[in-house]
Amino acid sequence: MSINPNFVAPCGLYCGVCAIHIAGRDNNEKFKERLVNLYKGNVDGKGTLPNSDHLTTADIKCGGCLSDDPFMHCSQCEIRRCTKTKGIAGCHECDDFPCSHIDNFPMAVGKKVILRAIPYWREVVTEKWIRDEEARYICPECGNKLFRGVLKCNQCKTRLDLD
Repeated sequence: MSINPNFVAPCGLYCGVCAIHIAGRDNNEKFKERLVNLYKGNVDGKGTLPNSDHLTTADIKCGGCLSDDPFMHCSQCEIRRCTKTKGIAGCHECDDFPCSHIDNFPMAVGKKVILRAIPYWREVVTEKWIRDEEARYICPECGNKLFRGVLKCNQCKTRLDLD
């Protein structure tokens, strides 16, 4: 299995199944618009993600959390900054997990996945953790590849709870 090192996000949100990465990779404008609306929040004029007030579909792209071209949220992420400062590969190597960075994570699905993924990553080697994250996001009914946070398969319309 070939691993893209840029996708091994320190927080445990494996980038290979990230909606931002997939929408940008596929240049899916409809999907990008949905993500802009999600991340901007559109409630009381404040973004769901920090500094997302002016987010546009052009911003929906990411080469991976550890790449030179991360999504704007990933580039300002406190978890990413913390692991760099501590000189560790990720939260799975940190004795302080879970910490205030996890407690204050701005996206509920992301926080849920982090709290699931990091303990598992601690138990297994990185390659197995990645294989299992990729396998988790495949529709059990039709085999369609999915993304983290999906509630319904876009092919067979099966309702899902994968996170």
